[in-house]
Amino acid sequence: MATEKRDTEVKTDDGSPKIKPRPIVQLGIFLISHSPVFSVVFSAAGVMALLLLPLLAKNTYISENALMPGSARSMLSHQDVSDGSKLVNDIKNFRLNHDEGHGVEVQRLIGKYMLDMGAEVYYQKFQPEGNHFHPLHFFSGPASFANLGNVSCDSYGVNVAGIIRAPRGDGKESIVLVTPYDFINGGDYEALSLGIASSLFSLLARVTWLSKDIVWLVADSRYGDYRPVSAWLSEYHTPSFEVSDLSKCDELNISDSFRRAGTVAAALVVKVDGRSERYEDTLSIYAEASNGQMPNLDLINVVNYLAVHRQGFYVKVEKVVSLLSSSWLKTVGEIFEAVGKVARTLNPDWKFGIPAADYLEGSATLASSLYSQALGIPTGPHGAFRDYQVDAITLKVSPRFPPGNKGRQHEFFLRGAQLLEGTIRSVNNLLEKFHQSFFLYMLTSPGKFISVGVYMIAFALLVAPLPMVAASLYIDGCTTPTNATDNSAENLKSWKWLHAAKQVFALHLLGFFVTLLPYFICQVPGEQSPTNRSIIWATTSSSLLLVTSVTIPGCSPFSSRLHGTNWTVLKSVTISAAFIGLCLMSIINFATAEIGALLLVPMCLMVHPIKPDLRSRRVKSLLRALCSMVLVTIGFPVMFFAISKGLQGEGLVGLSLGGEFWTWLESLWAWKSATYLYIGMVHLPCWLLCLCILFHPC
Repeated sequence: MATEKRDTEVKTDDGSPKIKPRPIVQLGIFLISHSPVFSVVFSAAGVMALLLLPLLAKNTYISENALMPGSARSMLSHQDVSDGSKLVNDIKNFRLNHDEGHGVEVQRLIGKYMLDMGAEVYYQKFQPEGNHFHPLHFFSGPASFANLGNVSCDSYGVNVAGIIRAPRGDGKESIVLVTPYDFINGGDYEALSLGIASSLFSLLARVTWLSKDIVWLVADSRYGDYRPVSAWLSEYHTPSFEVSDLSKCDELNISDSFRRAGTVAAALVVKVDGRSERYEDTLSIYAEASNGQMPNLDLINVVNYLAVHRQGFYVKVEKVVSLLSSSWLKTVGEIFEAVGKVARTLNPDWKFGIPAADYLEGSATLASSLYSQALGIPTGPHGAFRDYQVDAITLKVSPRFPPGNKGRQHEFFLRGAQLLEGTIRSVNNLLEKFHQSFFLYMLTSPGKFISVGVYMIAFALLVAPLPMVAASLYIDGCTTPTNATDNSAENLKSWKWLHAAKQVFALHLLGFFVTLLPYFICQVPGEQSPTNRSIIWATTSSSLLLVTSVTIPGCSPFSSRLHGTNWTVLKSVTISAAFIGLCLMSIINFATAEIGALLLVPMCLMVHPIKPDLRSRRVKSLLRALCSMVLVTIGFPVMFFAISKGLQGEGLVGLSLGGEFWTWLESLWAWKSATYLYIGMVHLPCWLLCLCILFHPC
């Protein structure tokens, strides 16, 4: 029997037994051989998964049992609220009676109120931060920043901070309450945030249940809301033992002693931002920090629960307003709603589908959350805390009454301070940092979220075809006979892919230098408008591309030396580079990788030399050429920026488009957003490579 079995074994040409490939290898060969079909299927599934995300959103819930929001009765008294109202009235009266130089006096007044409540008060001077791009400081910590030239006593801010020591604590932990306020030009609505915080501070100064120190920071927002908070945190975590040049600027006649509490467990930034458009008080929650970082979801859940179920606020998060009137998105929502009704008729337990109106709201909120995270720019001063791994959110409250309404003001202070009291009490219960709930999520409403395990599916489906198509193109390119040899086996073993890899590497290196150009452009003396700087940047980048094409053959889309390059191998290496770049970006900032995949994947998969298609004059070939040109045009960063602005109702043409694009990029590098690096070092080189393939002289 053994002899018969050996005789029936399949053998190769040299007589050795043929090894049967493993199932995973067979699956890989099958996917590669049918890559065109699977690329269409996976890409369509990725887009469909993205559209399904609002339906897959879950209701938020509080994971940490120790938080217990709303379990204790509020201890805030009307006397505490009266103290907050008195502070606001004193500030308003002082502004009316003093036209100039009232900023220092308002700071003294706030410090006096804190001192009378029993807090430790100190003042911190800081300088405004410059937005100059420096490549060596891009990945530096939050403590490193550039000042605007020499120190001047006319251009510095002063933060006022008060600390309440916890009677039941050991001083190792603290909770920070931030109220940005412009001491020079602060408005009436802005002063209301001081009233809410003062009412709460008056209560916390006398309670006995505190186990964490309370820090109230009145941030001087004349230079923006973010900078004063960032300067205070920098001094709080990385103290400087050098004598500051600002010490000579002492209008307040106070010492520069900086006081500290314990490790910051959480932070709340409170702002009163204009009058509500609704018939009820509105609370807007901002959570996005730098590079798509988000606070622990439990912190948002506690605030949302207390605001809705205890204080009666209308809670909202930002949404893309233009999508609310989108007809095609409304049609998609109606289709999903109809499918959900059919599913429920088949099985009542299948809870698929939501009303079209809810789908539209969820999609608009999801788009805003995705865009804000992809942009990598904090949506409020809370972003400064996230740089130190502190969970923080910004709460913007819009009252339904004008600021002069005294009766409504008392009720507003009471409800706002009780909301903050309940949140601080919940955080005060924690024995450790927030860790139970999600850190990677997207919001579709204040009470619904999409976790990382759900939204990663769409990205995985979008990029899944890239390695399959790259392998298929490489095999096709290497088995195509060349002038050097007609032996397919020799072609497969050749190193011809090195020529394509050299082109890919050269253009990615060019992208690196283009990314650094703004630093040198900013060093040009004289004031340059954003439009002029964008022109200089475009001209210099084009010159670098010309130099690269002369130095390394085939790096220009219109180079005649591309004749010796197999475009299928070049496309294979390009797709591989795009796949690696997108996967790396998904680790740093998933939202950027998701939007980048929506642009890069169709462009890389569809791009094809247009000369053979135009010569054939067949309908299929002409459609493929048209799709390639459209996708490459949309994939150009400036063009996509113009299209996105057009969808928002902002028409930009000509040189103004370049100036707006420069301003947008300037904001990215000023905030050290990784999206800027992705555009310059991943997306732009891949776009140039697709352009090389499109105009390949076959």
